[in-house]
Amino acid sequence: MKLKSALKAAAAACLMTGGAASADTMLRIQTHFSPETLSGQMAAEFIEDISAMSNGEIQVEMFYASSVVKSAETFDAAATGILDCDMTGGAYQTGKNPAFQFAGDLNGGYANPYQQMSWLLHGGGYDALNALYNDHGMEFIGWWIPGPESLSSTSPIRGVEDFKNWKFRSPPGVITMIFDQLGASPIVMDFNEIFTALETGIIDGADAANLTNNIGLGLYDIAKHTNYPGFHSMPADHLACRKDIWDDMPSHHKAIMKVGMQALALRNTTVNEVMNARNSVTLAEAGVNLYEWSPEELAKYRTAVQAAWGDFATTPESKELLNSHLTFLRSIGAME
Repeated sequence: MKLKSALKAAAAACLMTGGAASADTMLRIQTHFSPETLSGQMAAEFIEDISAMSNGEIQVEMFYASSVVKSAETFDAAATGILDCDMTGGAYQTGKNPAFQFAGDLNGGYANPYQQMSWLLHGGGYDALNALYNDHGMEFIGWWIPGPESLSSTSPIRGVEDFKNWKFRSPPGVITMIFDQLGASPIVMDFNEIFTALETGIIDGADAANLTNNIGLGLYDIAKHTNYPGFHSMPADHLACRKDIWDDMPSHHKAIMKVGMQALALRNTTVNEVMNARNSVTLAEAGVNLYEWSPEELAKYRTAVQAAWGDFATTPESKELLNSHLTFLRSIGAME
């Protein structure tokens, strides 16, 4: 009788916990965004969401502003166990394989974040990306895309001609090839070194983020010229976790993480759209010069972009991933 009572008690306990005891998932994640920026605040909301949806079973220690390792080193830090997950962007890893460029930013290929997310959700994007990420010991979980970025500059950027001899902070990847073709001098540096480099005159401008996040970084305190709407770049920040960590997570935790990222993506894109529009007015009133490029100038940029795609896709993985994007864009009539 005692054994029967014990078995009943154990069964009741299992039912109360969903049939099995759920192990907590503890994650150490680094992002390059500071907590003061809009994107940093959105990352904090994502943590709150997945904690609430998991009833506290998923717990995150977030390291902001690349406080553990440099932004470009976050992926390796997660893959080797210093961290568990990378919340920066795939384009930082182009040194491993140029395919990572097309895991983050097609540089003018997509017109808006909704098109790019459509490829991820409906064009085979998850499988295409994890074919790359898994080879490097990581699992791609999701994207969040603030929208087209705006350049910041201490001199006018009215068109391609203004890029001649323009020294600017650039992320690594194909963007350096594009701007080099246009006569600029891209300097690859860490995200969190931009303000000091602008302040000291090491650079004339920066490819950093959109209007709203540029404000959060303080760039327009120094750089009084920008472009809006943006056109040159629309990077997708990713969440990627070490493969063994992901594989060991309960299935409901995996679902929460993916759905949480998709919710973050929608909230992030829409709030940035609203904030950028409002901030364009605020910046103009504060004396910052905003330039909207003509169709002729945009065409010059896009010609350089398409040439650079082909030049950059030098490995089988990069060609395959680029082709996946282009096939999708053609299928929706967004590219010939």
